Amino acid sequence: MKETKRMGRRNFIKAGASSLVGAAVLPSFLKGKSRRAATRSGKRENFIYRKLGKTGLELPIVSMGVMNAENPNLVAAALDAGIVHLDTAHGYQEGKNEEMIGEVVKDRDRDSFVVATKVGYPTKDRDTGLYRSDITVDTFQKEFDISLKRLGLDHVDILYLHSLWKREAVFFEPGMEFLKKVKKEGKARFVGFTTHRNEAEVIEAAIEANFYDVILTAYNFKQKNRAELQKAIAKAADAGIGIVAMKTLAGVYWDKEKQQPINLKAALKWALQDENVHTSIPGMTTFDQLEADISVMGDLTLTPDERKDLHLDESQTLAGLYCQQCDECRGQCPEAVDIPTFMRSYMYAYGYRNTGLAQETLSSMEISSLPCSDCTNCSVRCSMGFDVRGKILDIARLKDIPREFLT
Repeated sequence: MKETKRMGRRNFIKAGASSLVGAAVLPSFLKGKSRRAATRSGKRENFIYRKLGKTGLELPIVSMGVMNAENPNLVAAALDAGIVHLDTAHGYQEGKNEEMIGEVVKDRDRDSFVVATKVGYPTKDRDTGLYRSDITVDTFQKEFDISLKRLGLDHVDILYLHSLWKREAVFFEPGMEFLKKVKKEGKARFVGFTTHRNEAEVIEAAIEANFYDVILTAYNFKQKNRAELQKAIAKAADAGIGIVAMKTLAGVYWDKEKQQPINLKAALKWALQDENVHTSIPGMTTFDQLEADISVMGDLTLTPDERKDLHLDESQTLAGLYCQQCDECRGQCPEAVDIPTFMRSYMYAYGYRNTGLAQETLSSMEISSLPCSDCTNCSVRCSMGFDVRGKILDIARLKDIPREFLT
């Protein structure tokens, strides 16, 4: 008990020190400038803006993925620098992410920022991607009510159903009824869903549904299905659906040891050169990352060196850390191990440096023993070139580490 308290105090001091550093050392793009947040109607002259489908929202092409951010001064600096849209979710940092955003925006003009959150992540069967039979409108409503309270807001600008990857899930009636209800009540201005896998199919389904305002989709230079996905995105944009890109950094690093970072600016430019992508939510955890993302806002030209950094002609043969969740591995494993979820956890730990989220992802599978430990030869051949058995044995160790030791 004493050790737990000691760890809690240590983490508190660490977080406080981080906040003080952020407050004292302003990034160069804020020095000498007003720290006033831009309003929706007050554009920055040097930023590229795009309309988010038929929503009427006109946003800078770079928004902020807040998922891994823990420093409120970083979020405040992003808003002061002209970023308008903040993306979070009910489950990020066990709710602390929404609470932090609520503290940052509580004294700001409500028209100066756009907040999106997500509900319903643990409501689907992991094997089928379909919603469980016990899920109702109230299931989503309870999560959303908590999220609004954490954020300190009477409404969010965009509300997503989290992580759809099956066509049937797009047409799930309780989910659609819930979104229709909160939109009618004015608690969500616009509604949509997020997708991390099988993206083209669910985007096509959304076009057919003619119901969703916004789609948040994985989109990056390493996806093997990117040609198919680009076509689906173009059709959705033509239908008036707002398109927001995530996972633009494709795992952040080329290597587990973090010695070869993916060129942040180049990867972001690649995604945003597609004009059917209206904005993006790269994750930001440092002021250096924020400054780099801001620098992309006015010029999307990929230099020869940046193209070389992305290995565009060979990126799909380089393993890296990004798993596109294609599911081709599932049928190959004789033990039916949920390989995509392990690979996502691995990326969270080694790419995002978020071991807490990695452990949470592992725990969702209810692992009772160490997978792959009894296999001497792995029969799975990953389309991304991953050493599947090696990565699973590596990341599975994280499951039993006490949470207070994780970041």
